[in-house]
Amino acid sequence: MNKDVKISINGVAYEKSVPLRMLLVDFIRDEAGLTGTHIGCTYEGRCGTCTVQMDGEAVKSCMLLAVQADGREIATVEGLASNGRLHPLQEAFNEHHALQCGFCTPGILMNTEEFLKENPDPSEAEIRRSLVGNICRCTGYDHIIDAIQTAAKRLRQA
Repeated sequence: MNKDVKISINGVAYEKSVPLRMLLVDFIRDEAGLTGTHIGCTYEGRCGTCTVQMDGEAVKSCMLLAVQADGREIATVEGLASNGRLHPLQEAFNEHHALQCGFCTPGILMNTEEFLKENPDPSEAEIRRSLVGNICRCTGYDHIIDAIQTAAKRLRQA
């Protein structure tokens, strides 16, 4: 059984008929063709690689059905940059070598972008707590935390 949905992703409206059980992450990747949102833990919601924002709130898209996003605004990592310029988080991750394989990075960026809106001047401990739902198996997190601190400072100054 299918349902018609209209989902806005990074400001682009997608109108599709989708199976009722289709996950939002699959809609983003397969229907919208946006592959920056990753699937890492086989749809268990543990790793955070599929994190996107729904109406400005970070959510794990492998834990939501596409029909739950009907009429909602989704932001993915592809939407962070604007006017050909990287988001300050993306710039800081690059500068601080805060990624190695990069698989977890889109989810961390989307989670952190929302976190910094709520807490523009976080402590290291607060940053570490905010990353609990995002697993990185490569970096050890130190460079990620440095990048987030740099991005937070730049966003406060902007």
